[in-house]
Amino acid sequence: MGITRNTVLEAWMNEHGHSSNSLADAVNTAVGRLTGRSGGLDGSSVRSWKAGRVRWPKSATRRALEDVSGLPATALGFVPRGQARSTPAASQEDLDMKRRTLVGGIAATAAAAAVPGSGSPRRIGMGDVDRLQQRFAEIIASDHRHGGQLGIEQRAAALADEALNLQIAGSASQRVRGNLYACAASFRSSAMWAAIDGRRYEDAKTHMREAQTLAEMSGDQAIKFRIWSHAGTMYRHMRRPADALAANDVARNLHLTRRDPLFASLGLARQAAIHGAAQDRSGTRRAFEQAQDAMLRADPADYRPVWMLAFYDQAELDSLALSAYLTLGDYPTAEFHAHRCLSALRPHMVRSRAITTTRLAHAQLAQGDGDAATATAMKVPVDVATQHVRVARMLQEFGAALRATGPDGTTVHTWTEHTAAWRMAA
Repeated sequence: MGITRNTVLEAWMNEHGHSSNSLADAVNTAVGRLTGRSGGLDGSSVRSWKAGRVRWPKSATRRALEDVSGLPATALGFVPRGQARSTPAASQEDLDMKRRTLVGGIAATAAAAAVPGSGSPRRIGMGDVDRLQQRFAEIIASDHRHGGQLGIEQRAAALADEALNLQIAGSASQRVRGNLYACAASFRSSAMWAAIDGRRYEDAKTHMREAQTLAEMSGDQAIKFRIWSHAGTMYRHMRRPADALAANDVARNLHLTRRDPLFASLGLARQAAIHGAAQDRSGTRRAFEQAQDAMLRADPADYRPVWMLAFYDQAELDSLALSAYLTLGDYPTAEFHAHRCLSALRPHMVRSRAITTTRLAHAQLAQGDGDAATATAMKVPVDVATQHVRVARMLQEFGAALRATGPDGTTVHTWTEHTAAWRMAA
């Protein structure tokens, strides 16, 4: 078998502005964080990946690359030893989300196949599913960089339509059709999450209803969990804790959570955050203890979907704890979890780092340390502070709380000047 070029990795590098040398440097740094010793890659190493000469990097290098990209190695076009590529590598045109032609190729084929007299319908296979799943991995990566943007919501919804269009594009096995419904549900759940993160709750509910229907048709337990867990988060942000608990319980009662402790851990961590919103201190503490225990029991070698691998880890558990204890008014405990979260966040979690930093500033201010709180809040990057709805609102609330401590103070003046510079930069 000949060498197949890894065009998936090439497309990801182009999307993120990486040269071979810059990606090698980023992975070496990540290897250093993981092992205590910097990696030994250079540009030629990455060029070997792109050329397909190295199809499955060594374990530490692979984990570091996953930390840098926020994607599993398989989603970057790498193939585990002993396995063959099941489908041809996706082209740059398939993978480059900047082209904004998400409904073009596959949807056009579907429309042509559906027209009488256009010839025999083609066979839809797992190769089509694999290409959609790669698009889903790109949506996940974009969400972690930008979060809450209307463009992400619209792209995800368009991709859901692509997946459904394939249902009429030709003949397919029951397995393939189930996977297409799962893909469509996955994209709708991402559109739902982008709307939640952007505080567009009515749009989020519309995506939720469509995602739930598609998930039922797919029979995919993991995507059902994601949708109902997101629904719980949505109702928590809407300050409807009873509805939040009910939705999250649907996710937690899926048999998937009994089979995989990591799903159980996420369900419990989000339950704890909901208890925090409901001012239930004992429920919050108990659920977080159970979530931590479940996480420690989870086998990292088990298969999990890309969306789970990309975000849920110890840092996310601490992020949810930070949110809960901040809502409860337990500011020292909130600050403790904030520092733990920030120390463990992976590089691709840009949106999460901004949210955690802002919450840390709130916890510090509530303990009377305005100088430290202001210095913390000023660390939020200007693009996130001005373009992410949730972060912008939290920073506005921080400014109001800071001014309430003494409107004429030096710290307030510093913050006012800083935010004025943000507005000019935006």
